[in-house]
Amino acid sequence: MSIQENTQSVEAPVVAAPKKKMCCACPETKKTRDECIVNNGEDKCAQFIEAHKACLRSEGFDV
Repeated sequence: MSIQENTQSVEAPVVAAPKKKMCCACPETKKTRDECIVNNGEDKCAQFIEAHKACLRSEGFDV
């Protein structure tokens, strides 16, 4: 009589490395953010800064 073991492999989720360099990712949100900062100052552009960070995160960057 043999005992069969239930061997299920549990793999850790693979986090894909970003396919682009950070400087080249999200050009639309980067341009909007940069123009706002130049014209209005960083303190008045939080919404654009956060939008760009969210875009970078969606591309796989840890910001």
